[in-house]
Amino acid sequence: MELQLTDDQVLFDETTARFLDTSCPVATVREWAEKEAAGFPLEWWRRGAELGWTSLLLTDEDGGGSISGHGLLDLVLVAEEMGRRVSPGPLAPTNLVASAVAQSGSRAQRDSLLPGIVSGESIASWCLAEPGVPWAEGATLVATPTTDGFSLDGTKGPVEAGAEADWLLVAASVDGAPTHFLVRSNLPGVTASPLESLDLVRRYATVSFSGVELSPTDVVGEVGGAADEIERLTGVAVVLQCAEMAGAVDRMFGLTLEYAFDRYSFGRPLASYQALKHRFADLKLWVEACLATAQAAAGAVDGRSTRAAELVSVAKSYIGDHAPAILQDCVQLHGGIGVTWDHDLHLYLRRVVQDTVLHGTPTDHRERIARRLGLESEQSEQSEQEGDGG
Repeated sequence: MELQLTDDQVLFDETTARFLDTSCPVATVREWAEKEAAGFPLEWWRRGAELGWTSLLLTDEDGGGSISGHGLLDLVLVAEEMGRRVSPGPLAPTNLVASAVAQSGSRAQRDSLLPGIVSGESIASWCLAEPGVPWAEGATLVATPTTDGFSLDGTKGPVEAGAEADWLLVAASVDGAPTHFLVRSNLPGVTASPLESLDLVRRYATVSFSGVELSPTDVVGEVGGAADEIERLTGVAVVLQCAEMAGAVDRMFGLTLEYAFDRYSFGRPLASYQALKHRFADLKLWVEACLATAQAAAGAVDGRSTRAAELVSVAKSYIGDHAPAILQDCVQLHGGIGVTWDHDLHLYLRRVVQDTVLHGTPTDHRERIARRLGLESEQSEQSEQEGDGG
């Protein structure tokens, strides 16, 4: 995705791509979808962790370290390669939790969670979304203060790897203020119910909390102080999601173009017909724009830009609209074979359509941009009025 990678990034990207090609080609992804309860073998995830997949957002002190000095941009390379191969694995949720605990957690929390994450022995998931609650409204699950700590009650979902996770980072409301809690998934009162997933190898669940007793030491950061961290993690989540979708459409567009040159109709390659040339030109434009907007969002979030939230929403709204349309066109350009179970196109379409509705739909993100622009406009007008009055 990045136009100018460092030599170390190129090596890392190529190593990741080779590992995915040899360890889980699409044929293996199909097999794991049927045979692996988690969608992948844990040993495979450990091998990915050895390559650095779970430690790029961590500092050397916590057992991590980036390739280029920009951990998120390095992690985006993994997400894009996974998108190109519809790979399984809780890449986003595990890294989100690790990053949150590394930045805001106590030393004890970091020591309990991070070594297992870095080694691939532990899986973690971020519990933010709630059934029936609009994306922009945040956490409504309640953590009630008690004499010894907090009592957690409510339901989260869909939660990626919710039934497979060893640790859960739960966003809850304490007296109306968002707070993060680090929760062991095997605590009494925690129940994960698997959901049917459009994606064949990504697993999701609803996670219910019924009187789950937590101590003050389970709070990540400060009570009521998770709003900024939720905003940051949402940005990271959407960036990884956009990189994955961009990688998926880039791969399928390339294969569709190749097929169009190999497929002959009336004695000519399908790609030689003028009408299809225009269609492929449009698709190429959209694919490149998907890659560019995803990269712009990644750079903004990694650099803590003041425009990060805006660019994240621009990327999700654009890619979320165009990626499914690109893949639908690829299906049509393949003709009858494109709608068969044996062709891999539907695996990519499933992944992209599911990603489109998670962490905010394109409509949600366009509304977010509009609200942000409206607020900036009001602030600008207010400043001008104050200036005139002075």
